Amino acid sequence: MKLVLASGNPSKLAELRALLGERITLHAQSEFGVTDAEETGLSFVENAILKARHAARASGLPALADDSGLCVDALRGAPGLYSARYAGHHGDSAANIDKLLRELDGVPDAERSARFVCVLALLRHAEDPLPLIAQGIWEGRILRAPQGSGGFGYDPVFFSPAHGCSAAELPSDVKNRDSHRGLALAQLRAQLTLLR
Repeated sequence: MKLVLASGNPSKLAELRALLGERITLHAQSEFGVTDAEETGLSFVENAILKARHAARASGLPALADDSGLCVDALRGAPGLYSARYAGHHGDSAANIDKLLRELDGVPDAERSARFVCVLALLRHAEDPLPLIAQGIWEGRILRAPQGSGGFGYDPVFFSPAHGCSAAELPSDVKNRDSHRGLALAQLRAQLTLLR
């Protein structure tokens, strides 16, 4: 099965390729000259569908979109939908982390609960009225300073109690399996099996 990923993020593409396995070939939307969709939704689900529909329409292929982010309880769910551009510039992880840590300055560890959320939407064609939707949630808390050098985005400041370390300190195979994206992809794979 050949899919277009509604993203230009090379780290996300590599992670999803590793998780999907060999039966599904995933191509970046940039390979087809597809630009990013405007994310005007008010939820991860809405944005994932918007992105997948845009990529499917522009490429003529089935499309997979991932809308994900970090939701911090002490910040009333922020950065949430704006995780990638929290500090103002899309994809500036260091600036996003710096802003997050400033916003949480003085907040005790017990009140730094957070979760990574991932919603995947797969559309078989641009007008698909019944997209496959999968959701994964990874519970944790925000550290006071970055730890580890792996992963991307907020991984260095996201502590996973189940693993006893930051997401950036996990081996990639463990992170891929247990993360919000790994959990959502496991759901999606189960749905694809039911379709056959």
